[in-house]
Amino acid sequence: MPLITFRDISLSYGDQPLLDRVNFQIDGGERLCLIGRNGAGKSTLLKVTAAEIIADDGEIVRSAGLKVAQLPQMVPENIQGSVFDYVATGLGEAGTLVRRYHDLTIQLASDPSVMPAFERCHQQLENAGGWELNQKVEATLSRLKLNGDAQMQQLSGGIKRRVLLAAALVSDPDLLLLDEPTNHLDIKAIEWLENFLVNWQGSLLFITHDRAFLRKLATRIIELDRGQLTDWPGDYDSYLQGKQQQLATEQKHNALFDKRLAQEEVWIRQGIKARRTRNEGRVRALQAMRRERAQRREQQGAARLGAQDVQQSGKLVVMAEEMQFAFDGKPVIKSLSTTIMRGDKIGIIGPNGSGKTTLIKLLLGELQPDAGHIKLGTNLQIAYFDQYRRLVDDNKTVQDNVGDGSDTVTVNGQSRHVISYLQDFLFNPQRARQPASVLSGGERNRLMLARLFSKPANLLVLDEPTNDLDMDTLDLLEELLIDFPGTVLLVSHDRAFINNVVTSTVVFEGDGVVNEYVGGFNDWLRQRPQSHTKPSGNTAKPPVKTKQKASTKKLGFNEQRELKILPKKIEELENEQSELTTTMSDAGFYTQSKTDIADAQQRMQYITQELEKLYQRWEELEI
Repeated sequence: MPLITFRDISLSYGDQPLLDRVNFQIDGGERLCLIGRNGAGKSTLLKVTAAEIIADDGEIVRSAGLKVAQLPQMVPENIQGSVFDYVATGLGEAGTLVRRYHDLTIQLASDPSVMPAFERCHQQLENAGGWELNQKVEATLSRLKLNGDAQMQQLSGGIKRRVLLAAALVSDPDLLLLDEPTNHLDIKAIEWLENFLVNWQGSLLFITHDRAFLRKLATRIIELDRGQLTDWPGDYDSYLQGKQQQLATEQKHNALFDKRLAQEEVWIRQGIKARRTRNEGRVRALQAMRRERAQRREQQGAARLGAQDVQQSGKLVVMAEEMQFAFDGKPVIKSLSTTIMRGDKIGIIGPNGSGKTTLIKLLLGELQPDAGHIKLGTNLQIAYFDQYRRLVDDNKTVQDNVGDGSDTVTVNGQSRHVISYLQDFLFNPQRARQPASVLSGGERNRLMLARLFSKPANLLVLDEPTNDLDMDTLDLLEELLIDFPGTVLLVSHDRAFINNVVTSTVVFEGDGVVNEYVGGFNDWLRQRPQSHTKPSGNTAKPPVKTKQKASTKKLGFNEQRELKILPKKIEELENEQSELTTTMSDAGFYTQSKTDIADAQQRMQYITQELEKLYQRWEELEI
């Protein structure tokens, strides 16, 4: 039996419906990813699912006793109190009694006068059957590796997000709703969340722009486009192929319809002779065609991103030698030597708070290193995309944020009206005249891109540019950066984006150690120290864009035999992995018993780990 079923659900804000007779269902154990353009209504659909918003029309059928929980898109500001107290809020009213008992238990250790209050609370908890709830909180904290006594205001953003997840899970929900859960998380936190959710037994409905996260989790994809919901079984790559075919078919259908409509319009406007023989049924059919054409919702156009032509920088952009920097006595960078040349695309990776933004400021000369030297190249024109969007003035209109009070901007030597330029970034004239304070997260990012590309630049500095962008705009930004003839410094936690754009990565690996590797995120995973421990900061220089040298070591008989059979082992495991992935991507897979599901998941985990070992061994023998 489905957990929840939507039947002809409609909801409108303004002229066009966000949800237009939507039909779909979620079954037990499914992990559905909801995708769509910014503003399509994805978050609204989640709110309807959570019963926070009531639809205008249609029916929602929920299974008996269905529990739905949500992970908020943004971490609430100024959260006070202990982790235990916050997680207990996920229990609703019963959580208040659990929190009270927990707080009194802590107070009792240092203040015996609270004993009467403790005893009363103890009795109330026992009368309410609350011991099971208290154990649920403790079990959830243990499961997510959280310290219940830690204070919320002292936690990092990633750990706070984990606490919010614990509060959502403590009630053992049947369905968990996630709205952009990876926003502002570093890669380590994203990978933890992925692995946790893959092994969670409940159902998921989630929104994400992170394609790597989507590929790892989704067993089914649903897309909200112009009020309509379409269902795409299988993985993200199958969706991309199917969507392209659907749009091509839609365009052909619309072109044929428009041709027929034009012919009928010519016919109806013919002279008296034609009117005498006019078929009234044909007239009514024409009127129906006119109404159908007027109601057609065109696909939202793609953003048109383009960097300005500008004079090249010098061949050398930045050179750093034995650069060191510390903050409050704590090493941020122990020693980094690197050379950035014109055309390099550098990805900067590291945990939140590790010093990525500090590194950018050092490389641009905005900060001076404690030791070492930095040399900037000539003729640098820098455009900066700030992760905190501080360059957006909420008190100004969207238009004035780009035009700085002028009605025009100069793009590649030609003057353009600001309103026309903003339409390239999907701002219609009405939206362009509104204050920036009303913009959504995705719109703010597009506004930042509009500002960025309105200025001539041969060095683009992008600090977390992908948050809240829809996938179409992400693809366009990727293409622009790949084709950009200048230099790019990119800070991002989006693994797919890094893989597709950068030529090398600079990685913060802990304790002030910063190493550089050829290639993107996956290339770093292959090249990093195999023990995955933090290398010593006092060792020799990090591997700066160097290739491994071929070893002159000769293989013994057993090693030669091992090398010969390794490819067959790898192929067999890869085939099994592919078959198992297909099986697990089928929504029907989760209708099996929990034991069968767990066995399949454990087998997948074993295959993945075994393949990593075999790949590593193959590389060792082939060197």
